[in-house]
Amino acid sequence: MRSQKNGLAKGGFFSNLRYDAKKNPMLLAMMIPSVAFFLVFNYLPMVGIYYAFTDYNVRKGLFGSRFVGLNNFKFLFSSGAAWTFTANTLLYNIIFIVIGTALRIAFAIMLAEMSAKFFKKTCQTLMFLPHFVSMVLVGTICFALFNSNGFINSLRLTLGMDKFYYYETPWVWYILIPIVNFWKTTGYGTVVYLSAITGISDDLYEAADLDGATFWQEIIHITLPCLRPTIVILFLMSLGNIMRGQFDLFYQLVGNVPLVRNTTEIIDTYVFRAATETFDISRYGGGLVPVRGGSAAGAGLQRAGAQGGAGYGAVLRKEAGHYGNAQKIQSGLPGVQPGLHGAGRAVRAAVPASLPAFADRFLYG
Repeated sequence: MRSQKNGLAKGGFFSNLRYDAKKNPMLLAMMIPSVAFFLVFNYLPMVGIYYAFTDYNVRKGLFGSRFVGLNNFKFLFSSGAAWTFTANTLLYNIIFIVIGTALRIAFAIMLAEMSAKFFKKTCQTLMFLPHFVSMVLVGTICFALFNSNGFINSLRLTLGMDKFYYYETPWVWYILIPIVNFWKTTGYGTVVYLSAITGISDDLYEAADLDGATFWQEIIHITLPCLRPTIVILFLMSLGNIMRGQFDLFYQLVGNVPLVRNTTEIIDTYVFRAATETFDISRYGGGLVPVRGGSAAGAGLQRAGAQGGAGYGAVLRKEAGHYGNAQKIQSGLPGVQPGLHGAGRAVRAAVPASLPAFADRFLYG
């Protein structure tokens, strides 16, 4: 029996589903591709989360590897790095959401008020084009602009100013990264808000003009209230991704520059570096893996840092503020070479003894 109030069959979910399948079979058939897509590409890969809680072994496979619980995350929280990249992820996403939303609404209102159609369409096209530019290309352009011998520093030298080393100044990336993000994403969001503005009835603005309302009064009392549902929906969708960093944006702009890592490291880039540097996909902490025979390598590397690497560390400390000065780096090379030779001898002595043990543990557990 059907309920006359809401048109639903009395019963549970499957009763309603059977009724809809009989009444609207084509509509349910049209949903099958979307449901299959999300199952295959969104839900099945979530099984990989189990990697983080295992002592992964290639021979035993994912479910045959030993379950270790939260042991893989000990280094992550004990080192203090977790708070740094978590704070960076939250800070950048808050900036992207709040300022980005304000910019998109402002540009949408400006485009809606333009009367010249050709100029209006040209502005829309120019604003929308960055959305299609590859982030790899954006990173290449930014490097050409901001590196020590890039366009901006060349222009500064032409104007009689000193060079500014962007890749050695951490705080400047709090400004550059949001600017690049706004340049790339504002156009797409502006089109969404512009379509919502065009749906507002002209009768409201005509009545406001007859009552003597100014331009800003129309925006505050008509445009923004009518945009409120769109703003709320897009804001909530953005808020749901607040802990999801934009890996391509941060990695392509900054890369592996350690001098600015405290201000540019987010969750995504940290996990990527930890996985690629330790080559252990079950441990995101980096350097936490206890390997049989690895103590010899650790001791050798420790001796290298204490003995042969002393000269290298001294030179880096001395030249920390002038990383891009080729002359000063060249003057410190005589002190670097003995340190590198000492480190190389220690590594060569330690690695051959530990590498077979590492391979044995990685393959056979």
